[in-house]
Amino acid sequence: MDQPHEEIPPKIGDLLPAFVVQTTQGKKTLPDDYAGSWVMLFSHPGDFTPVCTTEFYSFARNEQAFQQLNTQLIGLSIDTVFAHMKWMEWIQNNLGIQINFPIIADELGNVAKRLGMIAPERGTTAVRSVFIIDPTGHIRIILNYPAEVGRNTNELLRIIHALQLADGYDVKMPANWPNNELIGDKVILAPPSDVMKVQKRIEEAEAGEVECFDWWFCYKDLPEES
Repeated sequence: MDQPHEEIPPKIGDLLPAFVVQTTQGKKTLPDDYAGSWVMLFSHPGDFTPVCTTEFYSFARNEQAFQQLNTQLIGLSIDTVFAHMKWMEWIQNNLGIQINFPIIADELGNVAKRLGMIAPERGTTAVRSVFIIDPTGHIRIILNYPAEVGRNTNELLRIIHALQLADGYDVKMPANWPNNELIGDKVILAPPSDVMKVQKRIEEAEAGEVECFDWWFCYKDLPEES
């Protein structure tokens, strides 16, 4: 007897699959309702759990920083919309911060399963997944954390900012940018793909337009952001 076909979760570079979801702010259509914005779609194991509460508190406190990067937040867990709303109320009443972003009530786990957010050894709860989605609906980053380790909000902001600059200036970002141990806050140029471009890169280095360790490892300052 044929086994039921399971869809392979999307990968980096794929379009986010289309979903109509119920959230704490009503029905949403993904990714269409967010066209033109960056999106951080993140799952959590469950409402009224301590690590998740610290994460939501941090995301809410830093929501303005996400907005400055044209990034909207969407949470998700396999809980009801009523549980989400009660938990949001508890956070506001007890921790003094309001959750303004929507949380998907994925009661049947359909979205979490399709996106590969469920670890079989964890039963039916979602792991701490993060999908960074660009304004065209393409998935740019996928991160998965275990239930016992909370996410780093500053790192999430860093990678969104880095992606946006890499796209905008056609460059690559070094490790630990903007505090790389070799080149500080400078950015890396793609290696030349043919001998003519190698010669051009060497000439750019000689003219002081770029800095290089070698022709295949060159870097430069970004223009000042307005």
